[in-house]
Amino acid sequence: MDLGGKGTLKSLFVPGGILLFAAAVLLSGGFLSISQAAVDFYYFATFVAGILLAWRFQSSRILFALIMLLLAHRALDFFSAGRVVSVGPGRIAFEAIALLVPLNFMVLSLVGERGLGIPAITPRLLWLFLESVFVAVICRPGEITSPALLRAAVLPQSLFPWTKIPQFALIAFALAFVVLLVRFLLYHKPLDSGLLWSLVATFLSLRTDAVDRIAIAYWATAGLLLITSIIENTYVLAYHDELTSLAARRAFNEALLRLEAPYSIAVVDIDHFKRFNDTYGHDTGDQVLCLVAARLARVSGGGQAFRVGGEEFSILFAGKSMKDVLPHLDSLRTQIEESRFRVRSTPERRSAPRGTGRRSQDKKATAGRGKSEPTTLPGESSLNGLSVTVSIGVAEAGIKTPETEQVIQAADKALYRAKKAGRNRVETASEPRTRSPRLKSNIA
Repeated sequence: MDLGGKGTLKSLFVPGGILLFAAAVLLSGGFLSISQAAVDFYYFATFVAGILLAWRFQSSRILFALIMLLLAHRALDFFSAGRVVSVGPGRIAFEAIALLVPLNFMVLSLVGERGLGIPAITPRLLWLFLESVFVAVICRPGEITSPALLRAAVLPQSLFPWTKIPQFALIAFALAFVVLLVRFLLYHKPLDSGLLWSLVATFLSLRTDAVDRIAIAYWATAGLLLITSIIENTYVLAYHDELTSLAARRAFNEALLRLEAPYSIAVVDIDHFKRFNDTYGHDTGDQVLCLVAARLARVSGGGQAFRVGGEEFSILFAGKSMKDVLPHLDSLRTQIEESRFRVRSTPERRSAPRGTGRRSQDKKATAGRGKSEPTTLPGESSLNGLSVTVSIGVAEAGIKTPETEQVIQAADKALYRAKKAGRNRVETASEPRTRSPRLKSNIA
């Protein structure tokens, strides 16, 4: 797992980190004078738009994060009457909200998306209601100090001169930040990134225990960061394959529009994939797709891999000829052939139908030649695991193939030749390669 890779850092800081940094510079640097009316409009417009978008896209975690932030700020504004002092309901509300907000962020990061049906939203609404009642009870008129737990101190307060947030709340913020960061590094989900930066924005709004226009702007920015995570998540779902995390067909089609000669296109197909599914089950088939996709994602030579449908993949090599990319494709083929994996599920057929790719008819015809191919997949012993191979066809832009669709068709024809020649090999769109590939008895 490439935790510190360029792509990981980019997806972490873009757009959430950049937006928060810009907001901090504008709000704290004195570069821009913002009226109270403008801040109020920004605040209400952000939360109204965010709640509507989260509802429209069925993003339950973001929806409840927005509702939680809105309730927290409105409670703080109500009990403080516009000014947080050292004692009284305003201070009690501040200390309670400073602890409850990061705890809610942690809970939202750990629960899954369950949609917005009544059974799914009822427990979360009840949770927010109980928290609201708790804050209302401890902030009732006449109360001077908050419960001892909210004010407990482990270290001298002089170590934290830059904030008036209680130490337990500081610990909760730090723990929530670590949880959200770890989840993002593990799963690379835009929603986790949005929750992370929204948490930081909320902390900035609370660190001075103020309720002025700057603090309100930070609350609104926290909501804006959640909105951007919805948009970013929608983009990822549209342009990336959910199973393999590779770029999907929509991204492939747009990448084709940007190609300029010279370039090469390789089409990759998993050998015997249908028979592999029939033998070991579709859950294992998904394991195979993920294994192959992981190797394709690391293809050398400047290639960019896409899953275009079913077990079909494509690799674009901008600025490279077939001669340039052949060594990289053959290395890729070898890496996949030498990979092993354990079957984690028993043979089981899914009831839901699976999509077919461009070469479905060719696969049916190939499956009918029972004498030339084994009727089952032998695999290997459970000690060594199973292996899978791929066939690859590659073509380049040229005089006879000036259009990208023509290059793809030429690469498809080369793939057919690779299949007919025994699979587990790379063929070009020109003359068939005469080199005999290494074949193994456990080809899947």
